[in-house]
Amino acid sequence: MTFIFTLGILLAISVFFFFNHPKFGRRPSGKRVERIKKLSNYGKGQFQNISDTPDLTDGANLYTVLKDFFFGKSKRNIPSDIIPSQKTDLKNLDPEKDVLVWFGHSSYFMQLNGKTFLVDPVFSNHASPLSFTVNAFKGANVYNVTDMPEIDFLLISHDHWDHLDYDTMLQLKPKIKRIITGVGTGEHFERWNFDMKIVDELNWHESLDLGSGFNIHTAPARHFSGRGFKRNQAIWLAFVLNTPQKRIYVGGDSGYDTFFKQTGDAFGPFDLAILECGQYNKNWKYIHMMPEQTIQAALDLNAKVLLPVHWAKFPLALHNWDEPIIRAVAAAEKTGQPIVHPMIGEVLDLDALDSKVKWWEGID
Repeated sequence: MTFIFTLGILLAISVFFFFNHPKFGRRPSGKRVERIKKLSNYGKGQFQNISDTPDLTDGANLYTVLKDFFFGKSKRNIPSDIIPSQKTDLKNLDPEKDVLVWFGHSSYFMQLNGKTFLVDPVFSNHASPLSFTVNAFKGANVYNVTDMPEIDFLLISHDHWDHLDYDTMLQLKPKIKRIITGVGTGEHFERWNFDMKIVDELNWHESLDLGSGFNIHTAPARHFSGRGFKRNQAIWLAFVLNTPQKRIYVGGDSGYDTFFKQTGDAFGPFDLAILECGQYNKNWKYIHMMPEQTIQAALDLNAKVLLPVHWAKFPLALHNWDEPIIRAVAAAEKTGQPIVHPMIGEVLDLDALDSKVKWWEGID
């Protein structure tokens, strides 16, 4: 009996210290939470979506989700082959070129009018608090922090593990000049000892002048947030990025909703829309779009070109690893929506958007 009691105490202590590790960040407190409580999209103790957004679809429950997760995964959920990629020297790009380099999932680098932007970077080999879970596909994690130049603007759409990585942030810290994220997420950066003078926390429908002809406006998304048990204490969002020559929609995770059309009417057309396409499932259809909805969202935004992301790196759903892009390309061809699909590391010229090679074909 004494042994069992002691074991229980040790287990409880281990759990306490695990969940209090800095990588989990911290819930908003003090003046930050005072600001949050006054916001119109905050109520009942948490941030709210515009439309009613259940965690699970009608008919789904924890049992069915866990059963599907353990026994319903596609045999090609994780590719057996190595994901092809290109390795680009980001520190020696032509400063006159506007380019984008995708790192897989929702991480990518942009050089725009000589300014550097890094979005939701995850350079760890996993997208979870446990290093042996949600591991990157073989060949998909070819970039790391040492490959990055100085970053003028770091954009973080929300605080989930596959978008905000603790180890990546600590390593990037000396290279980051300014951080733009949703209100509440700054609490994580404060716990991680970032200089809070460089962190801007925005709610939906707020704007920020970045200087030199750049500005950013925040737009709604339909999702949720949280790195531990307590959810929705920081807002999830998308960005409308205006440069001296271009307008780019930088999407975050989102289910489909009418705000895509509203954003398109208010800010479109967009030279490029970067939208999630992957990690969807019928059981959680309200928080992640199906590929056909991604195409519809691009049409709603009045996007001249769509870049689908949130695929090809981490297995967070049950579908074939390449199903998102196959369905998206088919829907784009059917609707006439222009689409690009570069391989990981490929340099995408934003003044001549063209990436037609279906590089995923033949990869098992």
